[in-house]
Amino acid sequence: MKKEKFSDYFNNWLYSENGYYSNYKTIGKQGDFFTSVSTSSFFGGSIGKKIVDTIKKGNLPKDTTILEIGAHHGYLLADIIQFIYTLEPELLNTLNFAIVERFENLQTQQKTYLKESFGDAINLTHYKDISEVVLPHAFIVANEIFDAFACELVYTKDEQLNMAYVKNHKISFEPCIDENIINHCKKYKIEKGEVGVGYEEFAKTIYKNIDKFFFLTFDYGDRVPRNDFSTRIYYKHEVFPIFEEKLKLEDYYLKADITYDVYFKHLSDCFEDLNIKNITFKTQVQALIEFGITELLELYKQNVDENSYLRESQKVKTLIEPTGMGDRFKMLLIEK
Repeated sequence: MKKEKFSDYFNNWLYSENGYYSNYKTIGKQGDFFTSVSTSSFFGGSIGKKIVDTIKKGNLPKDTTILEIGAHHGYLLADIIQFIYTLEPELLNTLNFAIVERFENLQTQQKTYLKESFGDAINLTHYKDISEVVLPHAFIVANEIFDAFACELVYTKDEQLNMAYVKNHKISFEPCIDENIINHCKKYKIEKGEVGVGYEEFAKTIYKNIDKFFFLTFDYGDRVPRNDFSTRIYYKHEVFPIFEEKLKLEDYYLKADITYDVYFKHLSDCFEDLNIKNITFKTQVQALIEFGITELLELYKQNVDENSYLRESQKVKTLIEPTGMGDRFKMLLIEK
């Protein structure tokens, strides 16, 4: 195996022909990790309510496109659609739905699941890449995608910025010669950690191709750099920091999820640099409560038995608990 930048190794790990994301993976108790989507349908329900409220306020038209990027099985989009139907059923007659998914086998699974869930009640389009999406208006949803963008690993020693390379699944650091990485680390005062790759191109693409949009994303991370490595491997609900002693990357390569904390200041700056001013950053608990998750739970309580309500309220509590997902996950909402 030849020496390659860590970002290339990361991309191959997740997106090559046999990469971790090339085939459907179970999320939740039987998989490698939990997400907000696998925790409660009220996560998608809250987003559905936000979409309905946005349209009701006249900020998007009734025939807008709801676009999900990285839909996995299609559960989140299905939850969004179900709650839109519950809150404002006539919108399903005018809204369009779309998914960006590069792998055809996953497209097939998403189509099958949404067909089984809604029949012909929704209009669904698939795109293989975000660059193919050209629309007059859209509400874009991306849950935990930026932690799956490739990253470079950087480390400063004796005032020299070094960058990670991989050969035979072994990581080594060499003096960084990439001016973009050097300038990024100077700008954000990063001496050690990850530099997300591709954020700028993504922001430019949707800015150029979609005339008016709301872009909503949730991920783990923060607006301040950690100045430490957060890259880690998830395998069967165990977490392995990438530089853990005795960890052998070849044991997990292509078989487990690899991820890192998102630096939200970098991400929001990618949109600010395009002269977008309406950018909101919140914790997940703040965002979901603002979107109306407690109101939805109260509506649910009126229509089910007490045990069903208590089970669901416990799941919602997991989503918004400050000591757990509520603060660990952050939201960015961007309006063009």
